[in-house]
Amino acid sequence: MMSILSPARIALAAMLLASMPTLLRAAPLEPASPSASILAEGRALTRQFLHGDSDAVWARMSPAMRDALKSAEALAQFRAKIAHDLGEEQSVIEESAQQHDGMRVYLRSARWSKAPMPIRMQWVLDDDDRIAGFVVQPTPQAAPSSHLDYQTRANLRLPFDGTWHVVWGGHTIEQNYHAASPGQRFAYDLLRMLDGKTHRGQGTALDDYYCWNQAILAPAEATVIEAIDGLPDQAIGTTNAQAPAGNHVMLDLGQGEYALLAHLRQGSVAVKPGQAVASGEPLGRCGNSGNTSEPHLHFHLQDAPRFGDGEGLPVFFNHYRADGKPVARGEPVQGQDIAPMTATEARP
Repeated sequence: MMSILSPARIALAAMLLASMPTLLRAAPLEPASPSASILAEGRALTRQFLHGDSDAVWARMSPAMRDALKSAEALAQFRAKIAHDLGEEQSVIEESAQQHDGMRVYLRSARWSKAPMPIRMQWVLDDDDRIAGFVVQPTPQAAPSSHLDYQTRANLRLPFDGTWHVVWGGHTIEQNYHAASPGQRFAYDLLRMLDGKTHRGQGTALDDYYCWNQAILAPAEATVIEAIDGLPDQAIGTTNAQAPAGNHVMLDLGQGEYALLAHLRQGSVAVKPGQAVASGEPLGRCGNSGNTSEPHLHFHLQDAPRFGDGEGLPVFFNHYRADGKPVARGEPVQGQDIAPMTATEARP
């Protein structure tokens, strides 16, 4: 749901310039066989940037990137700021090539002379061979948690019907960028995919997305403690960082467990604070409100009733299928396609 950039204690110029912010927040980065061409392109762009060839990098940028950065001079200033704060790249730790929805992604982790932790550089190239995204930031680290071995007490079902895809989910940073945030340590971003894509056509309209307006259901018997509606659904390419959860519902599941379901469609929230809900009861519909770059559902458990307080809790769902295989109880992970079992399937 949220982008976790540099820790406040690090004097770092961290820049996210992306016409496809999805690639860092909501959309899946599907692992692919390392592509020699993507690796070569990413290395070449990195070399140009590090050597100060800002004009060459600027020439490859998409219109949206140019609008965000304003000028090649600004890019040069950013490079100078990186050198001042981080020093120079010393050695590459690892690099990868990924593809998603027509976007080619090069990711590089390296040691820098002034940085106490590895620094990650990411380039995103679109179908037109333009730079659609560029990020320099500390390599995220999973937040410490006292709940790594926690077992969910509530009897949870998946909060939707049909098959959804786990974009971000799991205990590690590699599986789940939320793991860097204590409150969202075990959070999920979930959406629907068809033929490897999250949308039909160009994906410029909200209703192009397969999960848009899908019913979002209560994952267990619960009491509604917060229900926010009225925030607009963001047009693709825009976000609302001031209201990161957007329209959302917070549920008290009992026994110290609270569930957040976020980014609901404006006007769709169907419950009110104090209302008791049954497992599977409609809460609202999947939308694109808040700090989100494409329609999806953000779901997590926490040990405090207010979003932003407390720590995240692991999420064990019951009676679902993961990649077609039945799971009596488990934690979905990134890359899986998950769907609830039918009542007949769920019977022992």
